[in-house]
Formats: sequence, C-alpha cells, structure tokens
Amino acid sequence: MKTFWIRTASAAVYVILFLGTLLSGYLLDNMQVGQALFAAFLLFVTLGGTYEFFRMVAQQGAQPCRQLGYLFAALTVAVAAAVPLLELVAGFKLMMLALVAFPCLFALSAIVQLWGHSEQPFREAAYTLTPMLYIALPLALMISLVTEVGPLVVFMVVLMVWVNDSAAYIGGSLFGRHKMWERHSPGKTWEGTAFGVAVTLAVAVFLGPWIQPAIAWPHWLALGMIGSVIDTLGDLVESMLKRSVGVKDSGNIMPGHGGILDRFDSLLVIMPFAYAYIVMFIV
Repeated sequence: MKTFWIRTASAAVYVILFLGTLLSGYLLDNMQVGQALFAAFLLFVTLGGTYEFFRMVAQQGAQPCRQLGYLFAALTVAVAAAVPLLELVAGFKLMMLALVAFPCLFALSAIVQLWGHSEQPFREAAYTLTPMLYIALPLALMISLVTEVGPLVVFMVVLMVWVNDSAAYIGGSLFGRHKMWERHSPGKTWEGTAFGVAVTLAVAVFLGPWIQPAIAWPHWLALGMIGSVIDTLGDLVESMLKRSVGVKDSGNIMPGHGGILDRFDSLLVIMPFAYAYIVMFIV
C-alpha cells in the first residue's frame, strides 16, 4: 500500500508540473510568460534526461564529452524558446542554420576526442550528440508547437500518449496472450497494444474536435494513430536502450516510476512525427 501511495504522489507531481507549465499561459492570462515557464520546465527535463543518458552509457565504458553534450542540449531548447518570442531570424534561415549546425557540432565533438583517451573516439562523439538529437530536439519541437498552434494541441498529443499507455496496460492485463516484442519488453502484448490503439483513436476523434474545433476530426484521427503506434515503438526504444546497458530504470527522480527518460520515452519519439504532420497538413 505504501508503494502505491508513493507512485500516486510521484505521478501527481509530474502531471501538475507538466500540465501546469504547459497551460500556465491561460492560468496567468499571459501566453508569453506561459511559454517561458513551459520552456524552463522542458530545459530542466532536457538536462535531467541528458544526465541519465550519460550515466547509462558510462556503464558500457563510454566517455562522451559531457560538457559539450549538456551545452548542445541546453542550447537546442533555449533557441527553440527564444526564436518565436524574440523573432531572431526568419524561418528559412533558422532551418538552414539547423541543417548546418549538425555537421558542425559532430565535427566539434570529434575534434574534442583528439585530446581524449578512448579506444572508440567516434562512438564517444556520437554519444556526445545523442542527447541533443534524442532528448533536446523533440522537446524543442514541443516548444515550437506551443508557439505555432497553441498549448491545447500539445495537450491533446500528450493526453493521447498517456491514454494509450494506460489503455495498453489495462488491455494487456485483461486480454494479453501473445507477446509483442519479448526481447525488448516482455510485458507488452499484441492484445494490449491493439486495445490501446482503439481507445486512443476514440479519444482523439471525440475529444480532439471539442478541445480544438479548428482542427477537423480526420486530422485528429491521424494524430491519434501517430500517438498510439509511435508511442508503443518509443517505449520499446527506451526499453532497448536500458537493456543494452543493463539497467531497469533510467533514474530514480520519480519514486515508483523511474527516471525522466522513463516518463518521456514515448514523447521523445512521437514529437518529431507529430510536429511534421501538424506543420505539413494543419498549420
């Protein structure tokens, strides 16, 4: 019983912080302040997730340049927050700068390894950049979506992820018979996954147009499919990462739930797909 209450309290704090900062613009009647608060929260998540990632890969003997890793990750989130608010550069120029930045940052990460002592310097350079690509960039896209289409659309995307996770767990407990990907996640079943997809699509189609009427239900159906299918695969990716380094949880910042990466694993994989769909077909 004590464990249950610890898990419940931990989850409540997580939900309050996430939704509280995401919707703080409405609560404070100031959308710019709300965006800044949400960006600050995601910056904390980025740095915490980066710490967990470096700690996990260190168990393999990896020696990435942590200082650069933190710097690249933090700058990614900071730029995403600053560009819409301050209108620093035009959209096209920002896109071109982003494309140029990746090879520059990798080159810098590789150059740093010239002074290192690792037997696998290119592995270390890749691990240095991984938090920026795997953690910071998806969260930065979430900040951009808040600016471009509003917090309610992001709220729905996040809600669909949470609904899918909960429904898949319930469906797997009630109907689960056939293992989905036992190598990476022994608890997942095809029946639970199908139940999660069905419930998520229902929530997307019926709740989405009510939350944001400007977006037609077929778009919500597509976002629901992205949210449910990619959610499952994102969770498996995180499980694969943890198994490859021999850990059960990425951290312990959330008692009873694990670390930051354990809670954000699916969102990190979903956001680039959701962002691409919204920008191409909705905005």
